[in-house]
This record gives sequence, C-alpha cells and structure tokens, in this order.
Amino acid sequence: MKKVKVAVAVALLLSLGSAPSFAASLQIELALPKPDHGPYHRPYVAVWIEDQAEKPVRLLEIWREKPDWIKDLRRFWRKTGRADQPLVDARTGATKGPGVYHLKWQGDDNAGKLVVAGEYLLVIEAAREHGGRNIVKQKFNWDGSAIDLSLPAGSEIGAVSLKSGK
Repeated sequence: MKKVKVAVAVALLLSLGSAPSFAASLQIELALPKPDHGPYHRPYVAVWIEDQAEKPVRLLEIWREKPDWIKDLRRFWRKTGRADQPLVDARTGATKGPGVYHLKWQGDDNAGKLVVAGEYLLVIEAAREHGGRNIVKQKFNWDGSAIDLSLPAGSEIGAVSLKSGK
C-alpha cells in the first residue's frame, strides 16, 4: 500500500511539473487585406496551434461560409477539418472582411487543459474564391518568456504579430 501511495505522489508531482507554471496568453494580431484587382470574396481562414511534432493542439478560429469549401484550406482540412467535425462546428464563425483582428491563446489545448512548456507552431491558412491561398507558419517558445514576433504580409493574409510577456 505504501508503494502505491509513493507512486501516486510521484506521478502527481511529475504531472504538475509538466504544466506551465506561468499565467500568460499569446496575443495574435492578424490583418486581412483587400486586393486592388478582381472581384472580392471574403476568405476562409483557419488559425490554430500545433506542437513540435506538427500535431494540432488548439483550434483558435475558423471563418467560413459553406462547409463544402473548407477543403480549400488544405493543411487545415488534412490536419483537423475532415477528422473532427464537432470541433470545427464549435469554433466556426462567419467569414470576415478586410481589417485587423485580435485573437488570444491561453496556452490550452482543445480539451481546455494547459499545454506543457515547449516549442509550438502558430499556423494561419487562408483561401479565397477567385483569389489565392496563403499559409503562414511561425514557431515560438511557450515557456513564460516574452514573445514579440512580426510576420510580413502575404497575398491573402496581411501582417501578423505575436506578443506575450510579463
């Protein structure tokens, strides 16, 4: 019985040590540009966090109109879209027009549990009818240290910034 209590105590301590001991959030600023030419349709956009092995950890946002066209977000579709329809439906919002949008990640996974400290990947993917596709990927360390990254604008995704710190 004593060995069982020790094993449980060790397991508890190990699990506590694996979760981050800091209270922080990652602030994401995402711009959607409006092209100067051609007809304009609002883009489908997915924003999510992946772990070091490029496995989806947290779906932050998905902006779409018709479910059939979500396949145009190719990486998102392969990683999450086709496999977890209830999650996609729960996080889906309407498509957005040109502008700047503010998102936040609290360091949790899709189940609401805090992730362990380590290296993560922010992924933003956009596709637009009669437009193009754009994917932005940015690695960052989630360990309580400050984050201040700026990413240049692309064709369908404008400038992106990531900030976190004390």
